[in-house]
Amino acid sequence: MPDNVTLSAGTLYGFLLVLARVGGALIFVPLPGVKSAPEPVRVALALGFTLALYGQWPVVGTEGLTVAVLAGWALTEAAVGIAIGVAVAIALEAFTLAAQVLGLQAGYAYASTIDPNTEADSGILLVFAQLMSGMLFFALGLDREILRLFAQSLEKVPAGAYVFSRATAEPLIRLGATLFSVGVRLALPVVALLVMVDVALALLGRINAQLQLLTLAFPAKMLTTLILLSWISAMFPRILHEISGHAWTAAHRMLGI
Repeated sequence: MPDNVTLSAGTLYGFLLVLARVGGALIFVPLPGVKSAPEPVRVALALGFTLALYGQWPVVGTEGLTVAVLAGWALTEAAVGIAIGVAVAIALEAFTLAAQVLGLQAGYAYASTIDPNTEADSGILLVFAQLMSGMLFFALGLDREILRLFAQSLEKVPAGAYVFSRATAEPLIRLGATLFSVGVRLALPVVALLVMVDVALALLGRINAQLQLLTLAFPAKMLTTLILLSWISAMFPRILHEISGHAWTAAHRMLGI
C-alpha cells in the first residue's frame, strides 16, 4: 500500500524562505565553475543546500499571512543571503585584487587567456589567482563553514525575522575595507622588488646608454615575479584562512549571532 507524503503550508513557506536565503548567497559565492554552469545545475545546488538545512526550516504560521507579507519576507531572506555571499566573496577577492595590482607592473597584463568562470579574456595572473583561491576554498573546508553559518543563522535568526539596520551593515562595510588592505599587502613585496629591478635597469642604462635594456626588462620582471610568487605561495593558505576568519566574524556580527 503506497504511502502519501504530505507537507503543511507552513513547512512549504519555510522551505521557500530558506531557499531564498541560500539562493541569494550562491549568487556571490565564487565557487569554481558555478557561474558558467547551466541553470539546472545551479538550481540543484541551491536545492541541495536547502534540503541539507531541513532541520532548521521554520514553520511559518499561515493565519493572517498574505502574499505581500510572504513576498517581503522572501526579499529580506534573499538580501540576507546576498550579504553572506558578499562576505565570502570579499575573502576570496583579496587574491584577485593583488593579481590585478601585479599584472601591469610585472608585464603579465599584456597577455590574456580565457577565464573559465566568465568565459572572457582576462589577465594570466588574474585567472591564476581565481583558480588558486577556488581550490584553496575547498581544500580549507570553507564550503562546510558556509553550510555551518547558514545553520547557525537559521537557528539564531529564523527565516522571516531578520531586520536590517545601520548597525548590521557596518561589519560588511568594514570587511570591504579589509579587502583593499589585504590585497595591497599581498602585492606590496612583489611590487617593491619590481621597483628595485626598474631602478637597477635605469642605473645600467645611465651608465651605458648603448645597452638594449628594453628587451631585458620584460623577461627580468616576469621571472622575478614568478620566483617571488613561488616563494610566498606557501603562505597563501594561512592568509586565506585568516581572511575568511574576518569574513565569518563580520557575518556573525551582521546577523547578530
